[in-house]
Amino acid sequence: MALNLTRSLCGRAISHQMNAMRSPMSPLVRAVSLKLVPPPAHEQLPYEEKNAFLKREMSPHLTIYSPQLTSMLSISHRFTGMALTGYAAALGVGALVLPYDFGAFITMVEGLHLSAPTLALLKFCIAYPAAFHTCNGVRHLCWDMGKFLKLKEVYSTGYLMLGVSFALAVLLTAL
Repeated sequence: MALNLTRSLCGRAISHQMNAMRSPMSPLVRAVSLKLVPPPAHEQLPYEEKNAFLKREMSPHLTIYSPQLTSMLSISHRFTGMALTGYAAALGVGALVLPYDFGAFITMVEGLHLSAPTLALLKFCIAYPAAFHTCNGVRHLCWDMGKFLKLKEVYSTGYLMLGVSFALAVLLTAL
């Protein structure tokens, strides 16, 4: 009775399998012989050495990414932040530790007799990280408010920020 119910519900597939299991030499069963094979030499190496042997890059690797404006501005924002932190730390520690006041350092720089273009370049190298970081920080604040988040706007604000930060750095250099 149960076999008839199974045949009627599940069709012939299960009944064929049940009949195949009853016979001693079923066509669904085949003999398989296994042979022990040692793994290749590179599979026994530690993970890093195996990847070096197979000439695989470490993942993720910077060479698989093409430089884009957004990624370059992001890493530049971080670098300028670190540079500004270094400036502030050096000025703060210098003011506490060194025996001279700030006027003495200005006199020392004047005593170097630097040419006007060299002095302007040094001033620009100090002013540009501050201008860039400030302008890019304003851009990030706009993003935090939900503004300029479309891809075209992200790129246009990036180019605008570069222009404004360069102009601001030139203005600070001229002071």
